Amino acid sequence: MTKKTARALAALAALAPALILAPAAVADDTSSGDHTITLHATLNPIQVNKVTGSGTATVRLEGNRAHVMVKHSGLLAGAPHAQHFHIGAKGVCPPESAAKKHNGSLSLNTTDGAPFYGPIGTSLTTTGDTSPSSGLAVDRFPVGDKVHYERTVTLSDEAAKSLREGTGVVVVHGIDYNGNGKYDNVLGPSDLDPSLPSEATDPALCGPLKMAAKGAVHAGQGGTQTPVDTAAAAAGGALLVGAVAVYGLRRRGVRQG
Repeated sequence: MTKKTARALAALAALAPALILAPAAVADDTSSGDHTITLHATLNPIQVNKVTGSGTATVRLEGNRAHVMVKHSGLLAGAPHAQHFHIGAKGVCPPESAAKKHNGSLSLNTTDGAPFYGPIGTSLTTTGDTSPSSGLAVDRFPVGDKVHYERTVTLSDEAAKSLREGTGVVVVHGIDYNGNGKYDNVLGPSDLDPSLPSEATDPALCGPLKMAAKGAVHAGQGGTQTPVDTAAAAAGGALLVGAVAVYGLRRRGVRQG
């Protein structure tokens, strides 16, 4: 192999990673509203509210259409549990330090948590309207201590933008602070609607919606490498092989001439 040939092959080899990685970079662009993304949340209990339940949420977002699945268990049986996408704030669940005294007892109501998870962006009702106006439509939210909710809903532009930017949070409401099996006024009236007891609207479960992390592959010697899309890698490799073949044919043609 001549030095000129070696230099040409080295140049093609250097180009191959760019050919391989470019499609992957395009696939990772989630800023476009048309891009389909899947978000996940682990719903943890608001412990200061004496909650021991748990759950998960999955959202597949395509444009403003969201296929939503929420599963949770361990909340008050026989009672409605309002659930929402809260948006536009820090995109996190409130720490226990955000709790305040309500009717003489330390607890966290919806307003206490608002600086962290934001206002209601979407009401995850079972039927009908899903706007913030239905945030307290207690007759259209899941009921019971074991819930499997699944529905496709249309989000507002603001809500879809918040979920894409990573500031969407799933909050499930309704607690039994004193463990007597019903919503009562142990914590006083609700901060959202004084005709309801605070227990009925206080947050019970909370989880930020995040894209699934793309794990690194261990590469030996204590290093890691970012996974590369197999099809993209194959395409890049094929381009490299093809380029080498074309180069070889050209060289052969020159010799024969």
